[in-house]
This record gives sequence, C-alpha cells and structure tokens, in this order.
Amino acid sequence: MKTFYTFSSVLLAVGFGLTACEDHRLSPNASFPERINFVAQRQYPEGFAYSAQLDRFLVSSITQGKVGTVDVNGNYADLIAPPELISSMGMRVADGRLFVCNADQGVSTKSTPQTTRKTAELLVFNIASRQLERRVDLDDLYTSPAHLANDLAVQPDGTVYVTDSFAPVIYKVMPNGQASVLVENPLFASATFGLNGIVYHPNGYLIVAVTSAGKLYKVDLKNGNAISEVGGLPNLPGDGLSLLNGDLYVVTGSGSQVAQLRSTDDWKTATVVKRDTEGYSQATTNVAVNGSIYSLNARIGEISAAMGDASKLQSNTYSIQKFR
Repeated sequence: MKTFYTFSSVLLAVGFGLTACEDHRLSPNASFPERINFVAQRQYPEGFAYSAQLDRFLVSSITQGKVGTVDVNGNYADLIAPPELISSMGMRVADGRLFVCNADQGVSTKSTPQTTRKTAELLVFNIASRQLERRVDLDDLYTSPAHLANDLAVQPDGTVYVTDSFAPVIYKVMPNGQASVLVENPLFASATFGLNGIVYHPNGYLIVAVTSAGKLYKVDLKNGNAISEVGGLPNLPGDGLSLLNGDLYVVTGSGSQVAQLRSTDDWKTATVVKRDTEGYSQATTNVAVNGSIYSLNARIGEISAAMGDASKLQSNTYSIQKFR
C-alpha cells in the first residue's frame, strides 16, 4: 500500500461543493484560430484542458510528468512539474483546480520498475498557487497485473470519475478524497487498451469509450450504475470525449478524425452526424471552448512505436485543431 499525503483537506472538501464546473466553456478575452501550432520539447501531451483563469490551453506530458500552457498564438510555457507526477494523462479544470490522471507507460523520465504499468492516481492542483492539494491512490483499490489511469470526468458536486485502461474498472473519488471502485465489468476488459475517454452527462450518467472494443457505454449513476452499450453506432474506437450542446465529440480513427454523435433518447442509441477528417494526426482528446471543439494532435502513435524506449521519443512540434 502506497502512502500519500493530502494538503488542505478540509478546505478542499469545502471548495468541491455544489459550484464545481469546468472552467473552459467561455473565455471572452481570447480569440481562437482554427489551428494552433506549438513547440514543446518532447512533450507528448496526451491530456488536454482549458482554463479561462489562465486564458490558456493546458497540455500534459507522458514523457516528462508535467503540465504546460499554450496560448492562442502557440506560445508554450511550463506550468507545473511536480516530482509526484510521472506521466500526466487526462485532465479537467474545475473551480480553479486542475485534476490530473497520473500513470506510467515506462517512457517518462520519472519511470521506475515499481511504477511502470502499475500506476493509477488522481492528483489535484490549485491553479493559482500551482500547489498540489491532493493525491489519491487508485491502483490499490483493484487487484490487477497492470494499471493506467487514463481520463477523468468531474461531476458538479466535485465527485471525480477515473478510467483505468489496463483494468476493467472506473474509480470514484468523493469531494472529501475518499476513493472506491464505482464499477467493475468484463465489458471493459481488454488485452490491449480498454477504458479510455469519459464524460459526465448532466442527466446523471457517464459515457465512456472502450477503445479496443470500438464501443461507447453508458453508466447510469441514478440507476445502480447500470451499464449499457450506446446502440446504433458503427465500430468507433474512441479516445477522448467532449460534450457540447448535447452532442458528443469523439476522437477516433487512431487519432485521424473527430466524430460528432447525437442522441434523441438520452444516449440509449446515437448516430454519427458528422466526421471531421482534416487537420488531425495522432490526436488524443478534445475540449469545448467558446462554443467550439478543439482537439490535440499529440503524436500519440509514437509512444507505442517506441516500445518502451524513451530515447526514441524526440518530437517537439504539436498542434491544436478546431472541429469544422
């Protein structure tokens, strides 16, 4: 059992009250182009968010365990690089805090034999102070030969849900930091890469992508966490997910496109209403900003191609693409 510390636990629990909402829906001080190119040395930024507080996109780093910012002009700067963060994966911003999935695929400068393919954690940072406020161990909650915390969703009351791509579970972290397994199901199991993107729907359920199966599932939080496949869809190996104006945007096609999905029956079924295939290459995830969807071209395919050899990961150029 790993031992972790928690900062300002009482204040954090109060802060995670009923006002928790993502800090990226509207940023009137910024004008967003259709494409933003940026340079960040060996960043490999799998996770992506936006902070109106900083007026910047936030990008993670699989290889360096840090988080950086990118402005609308493509200027990159490091934001945080704490020693606890091995590989920063999925991220969300809510109530002035940055929620980050911490994992280890064995290609980070901080990777060790003890943490490689065995790490699933949730780290919470105060954006203003850049300080770590909470670190929650998740991998000890479920016995599995491998773990990888991939993506997360934040409920309005501050509850966080985290997917594990190497174990068939979704974790739940309460506003006070108490963690548990929300659901475990063989539908989420995979010999390669299982659970991936996740979103919280305001009607009280989660939508998650299982990449290897090419399917989306609904987890009904108001009905005993009942799990059902979202029907009516073609094979859709999903990565990152974002909701905007009731539609779901899915990074798919090995990061070569974003599919816009729509449902008329509360996501019992859905249809693909549009696919945007221009401007995407090895994309991972997306975020809603000012009424538009932006996706991150992260060179994610190079991670698996490196076969665990971090010296092969030397790319410095990345981009952010608007859905059209």
